[in-house]
Amino acid sequence: MLSRVPDLSPERRRETLADLRASLSAGHPGATPEAFTPASERLVRSGLSELDNALGGGFPRGVIVTLEGPQGSGRSSVLGRLLATATAGGGLAALIEAPAGPDGALYPPSLAAAGVDLARLLVVPVCDTPGVARAVDVVLRAAAFGVIAIPAVALPATAWTRLAGLTHRTGALLIALGETASDELRYFASVRVRLQPQRVRWAGGSGPFCALAESDVTATILKHKRAAPGKIARIACTTFECAGPPLVALRERVLDAPSMQRFVRRTVVAV
Repeated sequence: MLSRVPDLSPERRRETLADLRASLSAGHPGATPEAFTPASERLVRSGLSELDNALGGGFPRGVIVTLEGPQGSGRSSVLGRLLATATAGGGLAALIEAPAGPDGALYPPSLAAAGVDLARLLVVPVCDTPGVARAVDVVLRAAAFGVIAIPAVALPATAWTRLAGLTHRTGALLIALGETASDELRYFASVRVRLQPQRVRWAGGSGPFCALAESDVTATILKHKRAAPGKIARIACTTFECAGPPLVALRERVLDAPSMQRFVRRTVVAV
């Protein structure tokens, strides 16, 4: 049986409505830009100021991030800086790689030259896509690694659901590197960055023995759940090794589409 609603005067109704609105506002504060901005301790900075600014301060923890682009696009260089940040100050990082895959394996001396503490970096070689899923599952459940890098393999949505949940609970930064991302990975990734080289500089004379000195890269934020996507950062990726040919007589070349294909075939995947 419905109870009878008491008759209230207009003034009393307005007071009651104002009290109700105040109660709701106290429990659900209004959304502000600050509410969507992670605290500094919840960010992993790459050290590339323009890229970090485009990301709202850095890469947020607890999410899946993709670094997409062709070989030689600078995604390994960005990863090297993130691994260096993770291993600094006693932290741990993990690198799950498939040496038989198209990207091969990262060169440890290059990682060390990038500032990565190799003694605090766990490297897990795997043979196939299921091996990647099993390895990252074990590493995430250890809850000891701040940054975990994996190849951007094609996994079913159920696998990405599990990995996304583990990443969120442990507060890790799970980075998937590859030329492209599968539809499932694009959905579960909270941040997607597309890297594209625009200009490269070679050291030494022409021919097979010249060395890549540096490249200018355009980083486009394709997706960001905590910031507006579409921002573009222009960054310079330099080689980390101190040894090697002197950086003199640099030859600069702007990459059009045919030059890009030749550059990708020629570039060795290394930090």
